[in-house]
Amino acid sequence: MSMSPEEARVEMARLADELEKHNRLYYVEGISEISDAEYDRMFRDLELLEDRFPNLASPNSPVRRVGGAPIDGFEQREHDVPMLSIDDVFSEDEVADFFKRLRKGLNNEEIPVQIEPKIDGVAVALHYDRGELAFAVTRGDGREGDLITENVRTIRNIPLRLKGDCPEWLEVRGEIFMPNEKFAQMNQDRDEAGLPAFKNPRNATAGTLKLLDSREVAKRPLDFIAHGSGRIDGWAPESILELRSLFERVGIPLNRPTWEENSLEGILLAIRELDEKRHDLDYATDGAVIKVISIPDQVALGATSRAPRWAAAFKYPPEQKETLLREITVQVGRTGTLTPVAELDPVLVSGTTVRRATLHNQDEIDRKDVRVGDTVIIEKAGEIIPAVVKVVLEKRPEGTKPFQLFDEVEGKCPSCGEGIVRPEGFVAWKCVNPICPAKSANQVRQFVSRKALDIEGVGTTVSEKLVERGLVRSILDLFDLTVDQLADFNLGTDSEPRMLGEKNATKIVETVARARTMPLHRWIYGLGIPQVGESAARELARLHKRFSEIAESEILAELRTFSTGQRKEDHPDLAPYEIASEVGPTVAGAALDFFQSPGGQAFLARLEERGIDPQSENYAPIPAKDAADSPLSGKTIVMTGTLSAPRNEVKEKLLAAGAKVSGAISSKTDYLLAGEGGGSKRDKAESLGVEIISEEDFFAMLEN
Repeated sequence: MSMSPEEARVEMARLADELEKHNRLYYVEGISEISDAEYDRMFRDLELLEDRFPNLASPNSPVRRVGGAPIDGFEQREHDVPMLSIDDVFSEDEVADFFKRLRKGLNNEEIPVQIEPKIDGVAVALHYDRGELAFAVTRGDGREGDLITENVRTIRNIPLRLKGDCPEWLEVRGEIFMPNEKFAQMNQDRDEAGLPAFKNPRNATAGTLKLLDSREVAKRPLDFIAHGSGRIDGWAPESILELRSLFERVGIPLNRPTWEENSLEGILLAIRELDEKRHDLDYATDGAVIKVISIPDQVALGATSRAPRWAAAFKYPPEQKETLLREITVQVGRTGTLTPVAELDPVLVSGTTVRRATLHNQDEIDRKDVRVGDTVIIEKAGEIIPAVVKVVLEKRPEGTKPFQLFDEVEGKCPSCGEGIVRPEGFVAWKCVNPICPAKSANQVRQFVSRKALDIEGVGTTVSEKLVERGLVRSILDLFDLTVDQLADFNLGTDSEPRMLGEKNATKIVETVARARTMPLHRWIYGLGIPQVGESAARELARLHKRFSEIAESEILAELRTFSTGQRKEDHPDLAPYEIASEVGPTVAGAALDFFQSPGGQAFLARLEERGIDPQSENYAPIPAKDAADSPLSGKTIVMTGTLSAPRNEVKEKLLAAGAKVSGAISSKTDYLLAGEGGGSKRDKAESLGVEIISEEDFFAMLEN
């Protein structure tokens, strides 16, 4: 349907408002009013409109949640108001001294203060100009920090637009962090992939925010909670309670729980109560922050060169416990990775009983010299993941032996008995048998998940039972299941049977049938190929029409030859291609290894037998080899304005002619292809001396 620029502007604003509303409901308020499919449809509609009318796209569009092109480095930005740290106190006596100083400074016995959890994250300041996110900057040295706006835009619970009335300029200060459970899942995924685990959520958060590619940041489970403010224009709150009320009204996530007290006894009780509750919070916290509520009183108390006098952070001592390591067992994960696990005498740590702790891999065991029979120190990394901190060597019994995973399992997978390998460059041992039972149940769970084939009714229990009882040996066996088979399928035991039932059986068979026509990228993701996540699956589908092409892919074979320190310019055959960062040598090698392996070839053959041929929905044709002779070969082109054809069609022609298509103007841009309008990109091209070509010029080049 044709649409004028004005109609597009109105529709883009409507879609952006709707998407931001549902983002806020889901990520801040925990409410879901629409289905994932409806959200995805609106997102895609906005994405297509922005592609067609780029000059109308807002920098705070919800589309930016997925990240943009990599940047060269972070700019530095000075804080309008210094972003100071908070002085720590380590005992109740030191809390008493702090409160005594407040009383003396304000000449009052009762000082209203707020107590809240101290989030163990990365401090950041979000600046909103008339309700729109203008920029985001880290604390840095307190005077200036890194400008990380593009990375912050990918964090789902940070509003890009504030709702309702708000000050002309509002600086929101808070912490970016990784929720405990999502951090644990990410580390588990890294273990599965044979990658080193992150030490704790804070280190993982800090490392993520330093990434120069916001598309990579978008893949990490980051969250934000506000706890204060900096510069505010057009409004002057009298207390931090008024400020919290404003934050809640405009949709900014708040730090909870909080206590308001006005005496030393009340403060100490709140600190002790928080110590009991903090283990149930969804983020790592290592203390309690005490802040004077009245902002005029804060001003009166002032600050030192590094910290405000009106606040202090009580630090809880880290909880570590000794226990005995009885045994080291080896688990086999979804991708075949063998993970050593410490089996412990039960011990209460941070509010829960710990019986097991992951040892991640052989390198980790060697580094800490962990042995069966050792007394070990246990703590919870990020308040959730039980971890072995160190061995108490003076309590080591005589005769203990270093643990070697390969020797322990006699070089064979504990599940299927096939041989194991340690791929070059990885820290983990892996089972490479594609029909390993331990892998099969996990593979089925991945295959049927919402981001993959979205098959209803097949969760963890059903997956495990289907494999355990031999009804499913590989994921494609799902397509052979019938309602009669499943209706009487026993999910329980022989003594206590629990049948799946005809209704659930029908639902499974129907959604399995629907999965036959799911797009290629969902199938690729559903296979659970190591190193191939959602984004990489989409890129593989962009470069290939169907599965069979991947096994013989020349472009993946060439990408696989990339090595550390090489540049794309070292591979002239790739110059005409637009290769996304998600498909580097690791992903290319993993995809080729899978599809060229006996198991991969058998998978493709079984697909063909069943008449299943998943097609790419985002395929962009690879340019022909003779495109190197085109005047556009190797040229970087940016499009702007309204073109006579849909932008995707023009992009395909450019790629087929050997050009590289970029979304941003830079000094390395060769041409700006300008349609009607063009705005800021045209201005920037002129300032950089980039040649501007019309569609007429473009088609003339194509003819040549």
